[in-house]
Amino acid sequence: MSELTFEQMLEESFKTIHAGEVVEGKVIDVKPDEIIVNIGYKADGILPKNEYSNDSSIDLTTVVKKDDPITVKVVKVNDGEGQVLLTYKRLIADQGSERIKEAFENHEVLKATVAQVLEGGLSVVVDEVRIFIPASLVSDTYEKDLSKYAGQEIEFFVSE
Repeated sequence: MSELTFEQMLEESFKTIHAGEVVEGKVIDVKPDEIIVNIGYKADGILPKNEYSNDSSIDLTTVVKKDDPITVKVVKVNDGEGQVLLTYKRLIADQGSERIKEAFENHEVLKATVAQVLEGGLSVVVDEVRIFIPASLVSDTYEKDLSKYAGQEIEFFVSE
Protein backbone atom coordinates (compact mmCIF):
# COMPACT_ATOMS: atom_id res chain seq x y z
CA MET A 1 0.00 0.00 0.00
CA SER A 2 1.58 3.25 -1.10
CA GLU A 3 1.46 6.28 1.10
CA LEU A 4 0.13 9.51 -0.32
CA THR A 5 2.05 12.71 0.13
CA PHE A 6 0.43 15.55 2.02
CA GLU A 7 0.09 17.45 -1.26
CA GLN A 8 -1.73 14.53 -2.90
CA MET A 9 -4.09 14.15 0.06
CA LEU A 10 -4.79 17.88 0.00
CA GLU A 11 -5.55 17.83 -3.74
CA GLU A 12 -7.91 14.86 -3.30
CA SER A 13 -9.79 16.64 -0.52
CA PHE A 14 -10.87 19.41 -2.90
CA LYS A 15 -13.74 18.83 -5.26
CA THR A 16 -13.69 19.68 -8.95
CA ILE A 17 -16.08 22.37 -10.09
CA HIS A 18 -17.17 23.61 -13.50
CA ALA A 19 -18.83 26.76 -14.82
CA GLY A 20 -22.61 26.47 -14.64
CA GLU A 21 -22.51 24.04 -11.73
CA VAL A 22 -24.71 24.63 -8.67
CA VAL A 23 -22.76 24.24 -5.43
CA GLU A 24 -23.46 24.43 -1.72
CA GLY A 25 -21.25 26.71 0.33
CA LYS A 26 -20.80 28.48 3.62
CA VAL A 27 -20.40 32.24 3.98
CA ILE A 28 -17.01 33.02 5.51
CA ASP A 29 -17.02 36.82 5.13
CA VAL A 30 -19.52 39.51 4.16
CA LYS A 31 -18.65 43.00 2.95
CA PRO A 32 -21.14 45.61 1.73
CA ASP A 33 -20.25 44.82 -1.90
CA GLU A 34 -19.24 41.12 -1.89
CA ILE A 35 -19.62 37.80 -0.13
CA ILE A 36 -16.78 35.30 0.29
CA VAL A 37 -18.01 31.70 0.19
CA ASN A 38 -16.21 28.46 1.08
CA ILE A 39 -17.38 26.01 -1.57
CA GLY A 40 -14.97 23.18 -0.74
CA TYR A 41 -12.70 24.07 -3.64
CA LYS A 42 -9.03 25.04 -3.44
CA ALA A 43 -10.06 28.70 -3.80
CA ASP A 44 -12.94 30.45 -2.08
CA GLY A 45 -15.76 31.79 -4.20
CA ILE A 46 -16.47 35.49 -4.64
CA LEU A 47 -20.10 36.57 -4.90
CA PRO A 48 -20.19 40.25 -5.94
CA LYS A 49 -23.19 42.40 -5.07
CA ASN A 50 -24.27 42.64 -8.73
CA GLU A 51 -24.43 38.81 -8.86
CA TYR A 52 -26.45 38.59 -5.65
CA SER A 53 -29.31 40.90 -6.59
CA ASN A 54 -30.51 43.35 -9.23
CA ASP A 55 -31.10 45.85 -6.40
CA SER A 56 -28.02 48.09 -6.48
CA SER A 57 -28.93 49.75 -3.18
CA ILE A 58 -28.74 46.48 -1.22
CA ASP A 59 -26.15 46.22 1.59
CA LEU A 60 -25.05 42.58 1.66
CA THR A 61 -24.13 42.79 5.36
CA THR A 62 -27.83 43.22 6.16
CA VAL A 63 -29.06 40.18 4.19
CA VAL A 64 -26.30 37.60 4.68
CA LYS A 65 -24.34 36.67 7.80
CA LYS A 66 -21.08 34.82 8.37
CA ASP A 67 -21.58 31.02 8.63
CA ASP A 68 -24.87 31.14 6.67
CA PRO A 69 -25.28 28.24 4.24
CA ILE A 70 -25.78 29.41 0.66
CA THR A 71 -26.46 27.72 -2.66
CA VAL A 72 -24.78 29.42 -5.61
CA LYS A 73 -23.96 28.85 -9.27
CA VAL A 74 -20.38 28.93 -10.60
CA VAL A 75 -19.87 31.58 -13.29
CA LYS A 76 -16.10 31.22 -13.79
CA VAL A 77 -13.70 28.82 -12.11
CA ASN A 78 -10.84 31.29 -12.56
CA ASP A 79 -11.77 34.95 -12.88
CA GLY A 80 -8.24 35.90 -13.95
CA GLU A 81 -7.08 36.42 -10.38
CA GLY A 82 -7.36 32.78 -9.33
CA GLN A 83 -10.74 33.25 -7.68
CA VAL A 84 -14.03 31.50 -8.38
CA LEU A 85 -16.77 33.89 -9.53
CA LEU A 86 -20.22 32.96 -8.20
CA THR A 87 -23.77 34.09 -8.84
CA TYR A 88 -26.88 33.84 -6.72
CA LYS A 89 -29.32 35.90 -8.77
CA ARG A 90 -28.87 33.78 -11.91
CA LEU A 91 -29.59 30.64 -9.89
CA ILE A 92 -32.72 32.26 -8.47
CA ALA A 93 -33.69 33.48 -11.97
CA ASP A 94 -33.32 29.94 -13.34
CA GLN A 95 -35.52 28.64 -10.53
CA GLY A 96 -37.90 31.56 -11.10
CA SER A 97 -38.21 30.68 -14.78
CA GLU A 98 -39.20 27.15 -13.79
CA ARG A 99 -41.68 28.58 -11.28
CA ILE A 100 -43.25 30.83 -13.91
CA LYS A 101 -43.43 27.94 -16.39
CA GLU A 102 -45.30 25.89 -13.77
CA ALA A 103 -47.63 28.81 -13.05
CA PHE A 104 -48.35 29.11 -16.78
CA GLU A 105 -49.07 25.40 -17.16
CA ASN A 106 -51.31 25.34 -14.06
CA HIS A 107 -53.06 28.67 -14.80
CA GLU A 108 -51.94 29.81 -11.35
CA VAL A 109 -52.48 33.38 -10.15
CA LEU A 110 -49.23 35.09 -9.16
CA LYS A 111 -48.69 38.14 -6.96
CA ALA A 112 -45.92 40.68 -7.42
CA THR A 113 -45.17 44.32 -6.78
CA VAL A 114 -45.03 46.59 -9.83
CA ALA A 115 -41.35 47.40 -10.27
CA GLN A 116 -41.74 49.83 -13.15
CA VAL A 117 -44.48 51.58 -15.08
CA LEU A 118 -43.58 51.57 -18.76
CA GLU A 119 -45.17 53.33 -21.69
CA GLY A 120 -46.84 50.15 -22.94
CA GLY A 121 -47.59 48.41 -19.65
CA LEU A 122 -46.20 47.29 -16.31
CA SER A 123 -43.07 45.43 -15.30
CA VAL A 124 -43.04 43.11 -12.29
CA VAL A 125 -40.30 40.86 -10.92
CA VAL A 126 -41.00 37.33 -9.69
CA ASP A 127 -38.00 35.47 -8.26
CA GLU A 128 -35.55 37.73 -10.16
CA VAL A 129 -37.46 37.17 -13.43
CA ARG A 130 -38.84 40.32 -15.03
CA ILE A 131 -42.35 39.94 -16.46
CA PHE A 132 -44.03 42.46 -18.76
CA ILE A 133 -47.77 42.99 -18.48
CA PRO A 134 -49.14 44.87 -21.52
CA ALA A 135 -51.35 47.88 -20.76
CA SER A 136 -54.25 46.21 -22.59
CA LEU A 137 -54.19 43.35 -20.04
CA VAL A 138 -53.79 45.40 -16.86
CA SER A 139 -57.50 46.05 -16.39
CA ASP A 140 -60.87 45.10 -17.79
CA THR A 141 -61.33 48.72 -18.86
CA TYR A 142 -58.98 51.05 -20.70
CA GLU A 143 -56.66 52.95 -18.38
CA LYS A 144 -54.72 55.84 -19.85
CA ASP A 145 -52.55 56.44 -16.77
CA LEU A 146 -50.91 53.35 -15.31
CA SER A 147 -48.83 55.31 -12.78
CA LYS A 148 -51.28 54.50 -9.99
CA TYR A 149 -49.97 50.91 -10.12
CA ALA A 150 -46.38 51.93 -9.30
CA GLY A 151 -45.23 50.07 -6.18
CA GLN A 152 -48.59 48.31 -5.81
CA GLU A 153 -48.91 44.58 -5.38
CA ILE A 154 -51.01 43.10 -8.17
CA GLU A 155 -52.32 39.67 -9.05
CA PHE A 156 -51.94 38.27 -12.54
CA PHE A 157 -51.53 35.04 -14.46
CA VAL A 158 -49.15 34.21 -17.26
CA SER A 159 -51.06 33.77 -20.50
CA GLU A 160 -48.17 33.18 -22.91
